[in-house]
Amino acid sequence: MLLNTFTKRAGVAMASVVALGALVAGCGTSNNSSSGSGNSSNSGNTTTTTSTGTSGASGSVELFSWWTGVASSKALQQFINLYEKQYPGVKVVNAAVAGGAGSNAKAVLASRMEANKPPGTFQVHAGRGSLYSWVQAGDMAPLNSLYQQMGWNKVFPKSLLNLITFNGNIYAVPVDMQRDNVLWYNAKIFKKYNLTPPTTFQQFFQDAKVLKSHGITPLALANHGNWETTLLWSDVLLGTVGPTEYNNLLDGKTSWNSPGVVQASNTFLKMMQYTNSDYESLHWAEADGLVAKGQAAMNVMGDWAQGYFTTTAGLKPNVDFGWAPTPGTKGVFAAVADVFGLPSKLSGQAKTNATNFLKVLGSAQGQKAFNTLKGTFSPRLDANPSDYDAYSQSAMASYKKDTLVLTPGQGAVNPGFTTALENAMTQFVSSQNVNQFVSALQSAAQQNPLN
Repeated sequence: MLLNTFTKRAGVAMASVVALGALVAGCGTSNNSSSGSGNSSNSGNTTTTTSTGTSGASGSVELFSWWTGVASSKALQQFINLYEKQYPGVKVVNAAVAGGAGSNAKAVLASRMEANKPPGTFQVHAGRGSLYSWVQAGDMAPLNSLYQQMGWNKVFPKSLLNLITFNGNIYAVPVDMQRDNVLWYNAKIFKKYNLTPPTTFQQFFQDAKVLKSHGITPLALANHGNWETTLLWSDVLLGTVGPTEYNNLLDGKTSWNSPGVVQASNTFLKMMQYTNSDYESLHWAEADGLVAKGQAAMNVMGDWAQGYFTTTAGLKPNVDFGWAPTPGTKGVFAAVADVFGLPSKLSGQAKTNATNFLKVLGSAQGQKAFNTLKGTFSPRLDANPSDYDAYSQSAMASYKKDTLVLTPGQGAVNPGFTTALENAMTQFVSSQNVNQFVSALQSAAQQNPLN
């Protein structure tokens, strides 16, 4: 699997740009407004924050991300403000890049890493698809000593640390947590027809028949960004095979033409029969809008959707809308975590300044200020649930006790497989040929080793 250093770095960087751009979902510009999973907005110009005063640290530190949306950029500024307060002698460069749901930022980052001009620290997703790609290329420094110094081994759950640890070394600091196996529903519709959120696929289809008989679209779907159907299918797969086999699939230990994958794909096609016919032209928030308006009863989407329901649609949680794990996934938290690491090429004062920024990123104070503005929640076990809204409190409870898994496109697998999966999904939705789809996945896994 290992290539020479140049080839690895170039392949990782370029493949990441192509594969992950359309599928970054929750971690792009998820916030408390209608901009969520796959959207970025505002200018991508680099801004510099200058501080005054003196301290033991000097020079500058560059923070690289794709957080340029209204809420996410305000949230990011909280980290910058805290850093400036603690290290007033250091100039902070906010090098956020807008557009392309993070793909533009990934392209810029790839170019800079190739030129050996890394930022102080940069945003990636936890898991083998995003973070591990940079680790394999030799571009990330281990953070074990920093974790020991800050006591973070006890602050972050082992299930999360496992997602950022490779060959015994920890390579990143988590700053937020999101969940993408969420079924959202119109509470008033469910109450009117005496329905409860489906915990099994059998119950889902029973509810869907009732809803359809009353002229209500059972499941709102969007696929304009070409990642939403992949997200739905991934959650169906998780609910069908369970977390152990699901992880075995993502780790290349189970064949992608297994009976569980076939069953999940058939279930997915059956669910498609209960969706709106115009899904190809809708963005994810427009599918949420169908639920908010009562034109559809349910939607499967990451928890960035709650920002749409509460802020854009003005709905009240547990009154106008509700949520539950997607069918078959109770006890499992499909995690989307933004993390930051330390580039291995840094040295001297630049390395010190970047390491200090990681301390701020992992701090309880910084994460509270950041996540409460961004619409996410802190992955620290000592985070106070009362700082968050009703949905985030329920998500936090699940995160702290349930099994964590990742999903394709959210850092779980290598970029080559992600691209192949998305392409196969496009064909599958059109042809509805399960055998062809499963065969394409198996070929993709052979061509893009998952372990």
